[in-house]
Amino acid sequence: MDVQATGGMLRYFLGLPDPRAVNVIHKLHDIVVLAVCGVICGAGGWAEVEMFAKSKLAWFGTFLDLPAGVPSHDTFGRVFAALCPDAFERCFVAWVAGVAGTSGGRLIAIDGKSIRRSFEHAWDKSGMTHLVSAFVSANHMVFGQVAVNDKSNEIDAIPRLLALLDVEGATVTLDAIGCQREVAREVVERGGDYVLAVKQNQPALHAKVKALLDEAILDGFAGMSHGHVERTDDAHGRVETRRTWVTDEVNWLGDDLLARWPGLASLAVIESVRQDLGDLTGKVTTERRYYVSSHKGTDAQAMNDAVRGHWSVENQLHWQLDVSFREDERRIRKRHGAENFSRLCRLALNLLKRDKSVKIGVHGKRLKAGWDEHYLLRLLTT
Repeated sequence: MDVQATGGMLRYFLGLPDPRAVNVIHKLHDIVVLAVCGVICGAGGWAEVEMFAKSKLAWFGTFLDLPAGVPSHDTFGRVFAALCPDAFERCFVAWVAGVAGTSGGRLIAIDGKSIRRSFEHAWDKSGMTHLVSAFVSANHMVFGQVAVNDKSNEIDAIPRLLALLDVEGATVTLDAIGCQREVAREVVERGGDYVLAVKQNQPALHAKVKALLDEAILDGFAGMSHGHVERTDDAHGRVETRRTWVTDEVNWLGDDLLARWPGLASLAVIESVRQDLGDLTGKVTTERRYYVSSHKGTDAQAMNDAVRGHWSVENQLHWQLDVSFREDERRIRKRHGAENFSRLCRLALNLLKRDKSVKIGVHGKRLKAGWDEHYLLRLLTT
């Protein structure tokens, strides 16, 4: 069976540069296919990938060359540690674009996550791998990923990630660390819109936005163009009321501030009032969060949806990677190994989320793929 002829995701990785110069006895394409299949079916490290591949050797032999059999776990580790993560990411992004289309009109949530055990030495945990991902909740797919040395460098990673993505017509959401003028400019110049959380890391902007919107709430937004929406949810043992206000009267910020923020067209505040039903004191907590956006107009519902949609990257991606793929427990540490294994996990998660043929969770689909070779092949080739 020729996997290239059948189409699917594997053909997007055929041009991946081989980091090995001499003494190559295992083909890179075979190594990538075995690793992808192993991770899909539950492997959490290179030893498990090797064991899985050996258990399925007869099946893999029907469509892979495998001139020297299954590589050892050390070979898997060395190859993926040396594999250029940028080249691997370009193949990944090309595949996602091929199966999911453009991101136009969608919400792209960008957020970072550390792999907690990826530091190389126990006495120096500062070297753990930190990944910044772009997640589109509309189809539950990761659209891109880049790595940085630590969370403080996430600001540098965001423009690199945006450069890989097609953001035209999309709304890009970021938390406060991504509230940077360069990020706003990059999104607007490439035809997208942004919704950025504003906190103390931008003190001048935060102070102005907070003062303006707090005063407007006290005055009932009298004389100001605005939109408002309110919703109450009763779940998880608490009652939460969320109120969203949006105004397009950004001129109140002043010309100097407006000139420094490309495309700034609206301001928003979301007030969350929570009461824990199990708290006999009846304590109620109130929190306000502030946002700047390039979206014109005062559509409060759209703003509320964008902010809530941003947390899909936590609930549908990071949580899934921790629970289903046990990412924080992984001990791959050499060079690019942690980043590239994480990319394999995101690739596997995309494949599993795309499949609608069985109505079971990610964990169940991984088990089924390990048991059912026809199902595994369909994941790879559709």
